[in-house]
Amino acid sequence: MAFKISLNDGERSALASADQSLLDAFLREGIWLPHNCTQGTCGSCKCRVDAGSFDHGGAPFDTLTQEERDAGIVLACQARAQSDMLIEPLAEIDDSVTHHPMRDVSGRIAALEDIARDTRRLVIELDAEMPFLAGQYAELNVPGTDVWRQYSMANAPSETRGLEFHIKRTPGGLATDGWLFKSASVGDQVDMKGPLGNFGLFEAQDDPAILIAGGTGLAPMKSIVLHALAHDLIPEIFLYHGGRAQADLYDVDFFRALDTDHPYFHYRPCLSEEAWQERSGMVTDCVLEDFSSCKGMSAYLCGPPAMVEAAGKALKRRRLPPRRTFKEEFTEAAKIAAE
Repeated sequence: MAFKISLNDGERSALASADQSLLDAFLREGIWLPHNCTQGTCGSCKCRVDAGSFDHGGAPFDTLTQEERDAGIVLACQARAQSDMLIEPLAEIDDSVTHHPMRDVSGRIAALEDIARDTRRLVIELDAEMPFLAGQYAELNVPGTDVWRQYSMANAPSETRGLEFHIKRTPGGLATDGWLFKSASVGDQVDMKGPLGNFGLFEAQDDPAILIAGGTGLAPMKSIVLHALAHDLIPEIFLYHGGRAQADLYDVDFFRALDTDHPYFHYRPCLSEEAWQERSGMVTDCVLEDFSSCKGMSAYLCGPPAMVEAAGKALKRRRLPPRRTFKEEFTEAAKIAAE
């Protein structure tokens, strides 16, 4: 049985099965709802139910309080329809951005290589196109299981069939130790769905941008940089990549070449636990040293939650307003499951 779920603008609706999240149903219909994690932890997909019955699904109380539930608020990524529904997203929908419908696609591993300490580059050649926006991610199915893991595309959006991912090993992780760092091989089939996520560069901007990445948070930044340089979307870009030691950095020569070829692109790697010929210290401290003020700029932050939080605070000290700071946090699946 499928139910009709409608936005309260009276113009957009989708059909949702009883075991399908509201978010999934809308995205597959090409109807965009704001969202980030799809795991129930960020709260960016909250909606108010104006009519209809539903099940909250696995919505955690840390994200959706009892008071919110009593007020008819749901997490669209977790809630399931039990009748026809009318809902209102709490976050504003920017209709000026053209988003791509989420779809199921399959492909085969075209490349799998070690690029840094406990870090691999995975390239999947798809059987069909999966258009996406720079900075978005896909969910990959761990072969032989019903488990899905989220990884950001690192290639330019112009490459819709050859998708690149940067994946950090998680000790004991089902997707990494159990698959990508153990048995995965070139030629293996991989199923995925996407695109997903609010994070990224969706349109041209007039202000310079600071991009701060920690670890494999570099993946969506690479996509953003390639897209911006190809289409002249940002007047000046400062890319900071933080790691503990040189063994944690990757694609260094690639970004140095871009730095040389593009006068308005600046690559600044930083190491927090190793002295070397370039910058040392926390990546956020390097940014503070370089800018006395970030007024009139924007920022894109991606990496571990602690780094993203520290970077946001550092930029605020330099007068960069939170509304011009865009964030994506990488949280291990085990930590999400424990919450």
